[in-house]
Amino acid sequence: MSATVVVGGGLAGISAALRLADLGHQVTLVEKRPRLGGAAFSFTRDGLSVDNGQHVFLRCCSAYRWLLGRIDAEDHVVLQPRLDIPVLAPDGSSARLRRSAKLPAPLHLSAALSRYGVLAPADRARIPRGALALRRLDPADRSLDRDTLGAFLRAHGQNTATIDALWGVIATATLNLDPDEASLALAAKVFRTGLLDSAEAADIGYAAAPLGRLHDEAAAKALADAGVEVRTGTAVRSVHPGGRVEIEGLPALAAEAVILALPHSEAFGVAPALAETRSARAADLGSSPIVNVHVVYDRKVTDLPFAAAVRSPVQWFFDRTESSGLAAQRPGAQYLAVTISAADGVIDRPAKDVLGQIVPELARLVPPAARADVLDSFVTRERRATFRQDAGSWAKRPGTSEGPDGIQLAGAWTDTGWPDTMESAVRSGVAAADAATGLSPDKAMEFD
Repeated sequence: MSATVVVGGGLAGISAALRLADLGHQVTLVEKRPRLGGAAFSFTRDGLSVDNGQHVFLRCCSAYRWLLGRIDAEDHVVLQPRLDIPVLAPDGSSARLRRSAKLPAPLHLSAALSRYGVLAPADRARIPRGALALRRLDPADRSLDRDTLGAFLRAHGQNTATIDALWGVIATATLNLDPDEASLALAAKVFRTGLLDSAEAADIGYAAAPLGRLHDEAAAKALADAGVEVRTGTAVRSVHPGGRVEIEGLPALAAEAVILALPHSEAFGVAPALAETRSARAADLGSSPIVNVHVVYDRKVTDLPFAAAVRSPVQWFFDRTESSGLAAQRPGAQYLAVTISAADGVIDRPAKDVLGQIVPELARLVPPAARADVLDSFVTRERRATFRQDAGSWAKRPGTSEGPDGIQLAGAWTDTGWPDTMESAVRSGVAAADAATGLSPDKAMEFD
């Protein structure tokens, strides 16, 4: 059997290792952390299982859904039977982005948008023109990457109100950047594939258990069952062309192929030879942060499993009462987790200041929260949550095989054609595994 080393135990590395094992290869996966899962992980605080951030997927995320099936974790997630997003505003207005169960795309959202109560009627009337313009875009057209989503929308009749209260609700969450900075090419992928081409594509899925149960425990079992040797808590010092992997405190590994499944911010330090290849341009990708605010109330304050917010520093919140273990620990209490994407202006603010803004804002969006006692509140931060998906970023994303000799690249930052998401990470890992084995394109794994 051929020996391959996978460096990195995030979703890209897990996917690569499983795919390689399924193809009959001997695989060693090395991860410096004591756990698997990369940026999608959990930790324990006062007996609760806390996710570092809220990670969602869509029905169209066929690669990530393949991974869930491969690690036997499908029972640990919830997938909506049809798209339904409650949208709240601090002034008490609200809306619901709920798709029709009968109408095809793009008509599946027409009824919901016609009564989108967080926008004035005149602004709602602008929406069809923007939707039709987005639907005409080709996500594979690299020239779109020169422009921003915000500029495109304004050129097609959208104003600040519609961008902030509709298009930006989706774009900021998926691209982790303000629409006026975000790549139009990536936005076209989000809106075409995720929302406008298929009625079912945007149905939302999320973990109903701690992320660690999926991406660490279930993944570790699947890897072990597949015969993959997993070395967690093991730091790779360097990776060299030709397949030599130097590990701190252990003998070097010699492999026929190496899959480097690290974030771009770490990859160049581990594999300096990247700087001598076409993948060197990825060093300029940059990063965008995400901040999450966690609030535990002494009572139930909302029946919503999640909601988006407009005209508010709260962008999205999710009910994590069951998945965290709070329901069993303190019946009747509720745990809401707030996600703030594109958080450049928040990432370095003291936790006290962030909580002082977000906790009262939650009470404006969800009035019963104003009458509840806050049992606990805290902030988690991901400074490099995603690469910076701005105009011009596509040209900086390397292909799987653009690394040094014998080294395949994997990670959501590589050129998958998708934004920096769990879907992109899994696709990259599978593609890197197929490339490392020399599979011809007609035999490589394909996703819908």
